[in-house]
Amino acid sequence: MKTAVTNIIIILGVVSGLTSGTGLLPDDVQTKAVGGTVTFITSVSPSEKPPLTVTWDFTNNNGNVTNIITSVSNYTAPQYVDRITFFNSTGSLELRNLALTDSGQYQVTAVLTGQPQTTGQTTLNVLVPVSSVTVNVSSTDLVEFNSFVSLSCSSSGSSLSFLWLNGSSVVTATDRVQLLNLNRTITIVNVSRYDQGPFSCIVSNAVSSGTSEPVKLSISYGPENMNLKTSPTQNYYVKGSNISLSCSADSSPAAQFTWFLNRTQLNDTGPELSLTNIQTSQSGDYSCQAFNTKTLRYQTSQPSPLTVLVSDNSEECGRLSPAAITRIVIACVLVFGGVLAGGLCICVIESKLLYFSRSESSAQPHKTEHRDPVYENNHVAPQALSLAPGTRG
Repeated sequence: MKTAVTNIIIILGVVSGLTSGTGLLPDDVQTKAVGGTVTFITSVSPSEKPPLTVTWDFTNNNGNVTNIITSVSNYTAPQYVDRITFFNSTGSLELRNLALTDSGQYQVTAVLTGQPQTTGQTTLNVLVPVSSVTVNVSSTDLVEFNSFVSLSCSSSGSSLSFLWLNGSSVVTATDRVQLLNLNRTITIVNVSRYDQGPFSCIVSNAVSSGTSEPVKLSISYGPENMNLKTSPTQNYYVKGSNISLSCSADSSPAAQFTWFLNRTQLNDTGPELSLTNIQTSQSGDYSCQAFNTKTLRYQTSQPSPLTVLVSDNSEECGRLSPAAITRIVIACVLVFGGVLAGGLCICVIESKLLYFSRSESSAQPHKTEHRDPVYENNHVAPQALSLAPGTRG
């Protein structure tokens, strides 16, 4: 047992931030960590006349009572030797090197000069600090909408509380998310790509807190949102041109791509299809199909039509007269109109196309653009008239 002077008592009271209550002790609960220190400060003011007698008793959580110290007999219980400091001037008590077994109720009884016997009591909870916070995952290789996963949090410490974070957002219970075992475990059913995390577990009690290392889930999804692009982008392509098609899709892991022409699979694979020195036989509807090896799902793009013309002989066509054009139009209508319903006749005039098409109700030619003057030339070049792919004269 140690006896301290009055000024030490005052300093301890200020540093600890504890205030005196209306009784001999504040009727409250103090919570401290294992290995820590607590000071029970009485409401007795320091004076030249200390309490005549002071007795401290401890009642543990099992109801067993121990006399810690009695000032009049200078008695200290063996288990408190070198662990306490008794302040004789006020009857306050400091207890160090706290253990879980120190949790319970503390009562002081004092006799002051000229006053009757006075008592006070307070409660102490001693907790083990949080440590070794870890997260265990039932599976990290998941498929969107098909899989479920459980994450369990474990930690050392006492009187623990658990909180889960997905990134910086607090995880709460929903129709897909269950919080179990006093929030120690979360279960997510029909996982989505937004459940990837990172997940972390925060464990806390009244004396400390700790956070686990983040855990990220691998959730496969897709393919979806297919996008097929053609470069360069044109209404038609001249025979011998070079064309590039590219295909993309939202997918994790990255999708595998196959290519189709008129619904017939090509030997080409990968996100890009290069067509060099293209021929009229390569005209048609191109599409790509994406496949995810994890989700085992397919998705096919919308077809992209590609038209290849025999040539672009604009110089020869540019010298056609109006009379020659009229005769060509009539020939197209008579020859092709009688063979193929809705046939197409195309002529290039100064690098612009003339389209002649016959609908179900009309066989009149339609000219997209014409520039004056058009020079007189009654001779039709052999390749001035280009047929759409697959059309035979």
